[in-house]
Amino acid sequence: MSGLVIVVEDEDQVRSALVSLLQSAGYTVRDFASGTDFLNSTMPDTPACLLLDMQMPDSNGMDIIEQLASTQARIPVIFITGYGSIPLSVQAMKKGAREFLTKPVCPDALLAAVAEALTSDQANLQHRIEQCELAARYNLLTPREQQVLEFIIGGLLIKQIAAELAVSEITIKVHKKQIMNKMRTKSITDLVRITERLHITQARGR
Repeated sequence: MSGLVIVVEDEDQVRSALVSLLQSAGYTVRDFASGTDFLNSTMPDTPACLLLDMQMPDSNGMDIIEQLASTQARIPVIFITGYGSIPLSVQAMKKGAREFLTKPVCPDALLAAVAEALTSDQANLQHRIEQCELAARYNLLTPREQQVLEFIIGGLLIKQIAAELAVSEITIKVHKKQIMNKMRTKSITDLVRITERLHITQARGR
């Protein structure tokens, strides 16, 4: 099966070997030398899986999978590590990992895990595309509009938000209209649903 495999591995030789193996099997590969670089990249809009080293200098695999979960970026994760243990593998599975492989990784086992993960990601793909679209809408808001949005979903009325921000009610009404247009929503209920998916924190008045 075709698809994108993202390799996050800090050891150059290991990363290069993994990339070569995956490319020889017909996969498109995107590789990163650190977890930070990967987290700063855009999520793929094609079926994909993440081949993730458990131990790296800048961040460990558990941290990365938790950050992915917090953004609801549902992408199958296959952990690889040179320090495998039963407790560690159990912990990884509880965090949502699909597979846990120890170094040196058996090529056949790795390719089988990748094929299975890519098949499962077909169902996740639509959710990820929708999530990226919602995030793009939110990023169109100005900092002030984002602030007003947090008060709106916190249940405050126009006059209450105006008092909190020391501006006129007309100003808040204009912000609200812009927010609804940019977020492409027709009701506060829809707006709340979107912000819940984006994990936007509510702001409440004093």
